[in-house]
Amino acid sequence: MSAPLEILREVFGYDNFRGAQADIIAHVLGGGDALVLMPTGGGKSLCYQIPAILRPGLGVVVSPLIALMQDQVDALLQVGVRAAFLNSSLDAGSAAQVRRRARCGELDLLYVAPERLLTESFLGDLVRIRSEHGLALFAIDEAHCVSQWGHDFRPEYIQLSVLHERFPGVPRIALTATADAITRSEIRTRLALGKAREFVSSFDRPNIRYRVEEKDQPRDQLLAFLKGSGQEEGHLGEAGIVYCVSRKKVEETAAWLETKGIIALPYHAGMDAQSRRDTQRRFQLEDAVVIVATIAFGMGIDKPDVRFVAHLDLPKSLEAYYQETGRAGRDGEPAEAWMAYGLADVVLQKTWIEESQAPAEQKRIEQIKLDAMLGYCEAARCRRAVLLDYFGETIAPCGNCDVCLCPPQTWDATVAAQKLFSAILRTGQRFGAGHLIDILRGKSTPRVVDLGHDRLKTFGVGADLDDRAWRGVARQLVALGLLHADPRAYGALRLTAEAAPVLKGEKGLELRRPSQQRIGRPARKLRLGAMAVSADPAAETLFHALRAERKRIADEQGVPAFVVLHDATLRELAQLRPRDRQGLLQVSGIGAAKAERYGDRLLTVIRNTPSART
Repeated sequence: MSAPLEILREVFGYDNFRGAQADIIAHVLGGGDALVLMPTGGGKSLCYQIPAILRPGLGVVVSPLIALMQDQVDALLQVGVRAAFLNSSLDAGSAAQVRRRARCGELDLLYVAPERLLTESFLGDLVRIRSEHGLALFAIDEAHCVSQWGHDFRPEYIQLSVLHERFPGVPRIALTATADAITRSEIRTRLALGKAREFVSSFDRPNIRYRVEEKDQPRDQLLAFLKGSGQEEGHLGEAGIVYCVSRKKVEETAAWLETKGIIALPYHAGMDAQSRRDTQRRFQLEDAVVIVATIAFGMGIDKPDVRFVAHLDLPKSLEAYYQETGRAGRDGEPAEAWMAYGLADVVLQKTWIEESQAPAEQKRIEQIKLDAMLGYCEAARCRRAVLLDYFGETIAPCGNCDVCLCPPQTWDATVAAQKLFSAILRTGQRFGAGHLIDILRGKSTPRVVDLGHDRLKTFGVGADLDDRAWRGVARQLVALGLLHADPRAYGALRLTAEAAPVLKGEKGLELRRPSQQRIGRPARKLRLGAMAVSADPAAETLFHALRAERKRIADEQGVPAFVVLHDATLRELAQLRPRDRQGLLQVSGIGAAKAERYGDRLLTVIRNTPSART
């Protein structure tokens, strides 16, 4: 048995590596640099944890978030790995103790914040450690933070090239779950990883179902999504994240969900540090908490049983959307990514781009990214295929998104587009969609009458379509690049050069109709290894008994339940029902340390649960 596989089995309790893990570990073990792109939940951590255990000396992991460090270190301590973290959450005495342990060779892995690593004092520690004990590797997690074009940019990350400059013989592994071609290039350049071997895993998260709805009454739509109806199962009593664009909207949405009986906590950068830590801790420790947050929440959150991620506002890019939705279903169980989107979102994002102080090139790139996001929202083909295509990956239709499950109908919208174009031109290209729709539908609103727009030839020519249909036409024309929503004129719609052939009748136009059909969710399944098997009542009863015991163990230690054992491990225990310590070691996720620490308690639950007896 190879040394990495032996560590995988004995320490972490898994029988086989997944995907490119074995190749990445072998490459880093041999001293090579690596750039690893692997989806959230794909097992990135093992790619540096196992080499750090096997190579002589200390493995240093650069991580941007305190919560992630805490969870990773807690999980490593559970399996008997000597690990610690160094960040601003530690008082001076505790930080000094961690540094002493590192200098004395008492740690296998040390997680450190980038700003702490870059101090001359800590770099001096690393020089001493390299001389006396050796440095196993440097792992740069969330490497996309180096990208100045990205939404998670951290200035300190740009300075991490110092690791290559001062410690040229120490292998480096940069890891991220989110990087398009522009970001990958920037990671290589800024971290001096020009010669690093690149490992790109599939970006597909097949257990996540993607859904997009047109915004109508977004709060009510969110509540309907959470409650479910008919064949839709809903998400009440489950952990999830709701993303909003502003702090005010976060506060208001969380308070509103609370009035509906849902445990909802706000999270944004305007809260004090202690409140944010308390919110994160509750989310990690409790089972049914919903976090309502800005993008300040989430990067590096290591909670595997998040069952849904909802967006009440349009993300800035497909990179951001992929990363945020990737926080759902890290345990491999069914999860959902739901979004409500409208034309006002587009105007707001364009306004932010136009009004930012960013250089022209950055604005251009941000606009390209936003256009790709709009294309995803208005896609008439498999959403997963559109999403993965953005990252350079081609797949067949997935059969597990709203477009695949309820294929949208298309219609010849050439005449409708011409009517809208005419209304825009006749009003001087100075008005937004709402006013234009009133004109097309023949609504004599005070504003329409005051401006004399009820006397236009286009007044009432679109009465055959309702407001929702016209909003869909306007959104799709913007997404297709035939209309431009001018953020400097409060979202006024203006024709682009691409609209001319349609306006003149030289080119037809097919648009999609909104789907009225509702879709259900796949039934939850028990997973045995890579194979899913239908749940049976006896296994389900035992699963919940094991879950209760895990909660007691976690509460005793003050750690999240998933740090002790993942749900997938409990489900396999419930299915296999081992009777002794050796049997426990055959369960995925239980290594020697966990079998020693928790074996007796788990076996007692299995023996004493009546429905588990054969």
